[in-house]
Amino acid sequence: MQKESANNYYKPAEDTLFFAEHLQNEKGKTALDIGTGSGFLAQVLSKNFELVVATDTDLKALKKAHESIENCICCNAADALTAIFDLVVCNLPYLPSDEVADPAVDGLRDGVEIPIKILSSANKAIGNKGKLIFITSSLANYNELIKQTQLLGLSTKIIASKKLFFEELILVGGTRKMHKDD
Repeated sequence: MQKESANNYYKPAEDTLFFAEHLQNEKGKTALDIGTGSGFLAQVLSKNFELVVATDTDLKALKKAHESIENCICCNAADALTAIFDLVVCNLPYLPSDEVADPAVDGLRDGVEIPIKILSSANKAIGNKGKLIFITSSLANYNELIKQTQLLGLSTKIIASKKLFFEELILVGGTRKMHKDD
């Protein structure tokens, strides 16, 4: 799917709406929306979480998100955060690209280079019993992305997928691998 980033923030498109459908039943105390764009996913999370934090690198995006979400932080992924969250979500920039012309959509090599950096940052914000959910696409090397997520110490599974005309959206969930003494 060709994501459109207008007005300097990512407006909800089919991938965001598909993601939102699957977040409606998630519940907990704390949630983090990385790369929030317009804040749409953070809004969905705010219905079932006591505290929702939204991050983005674009100040104009955060200004839009702040219209509906109180806790907006300008930072790269979760790099500036020390808090631990029950749920971390990310609508990744998954389109393969040679350069980052639009940070909301361009994922660089195989559509995974930027997402791997984001997920690595997100990993430190996931609690021991926390969960990560991200969306990617068949246009990206999603198997490599899943493998890299597992190397971060998360058990992963494909939660849902949706076929579109020229791609398949893939929603991936990850949980911290628990050891016997945990």
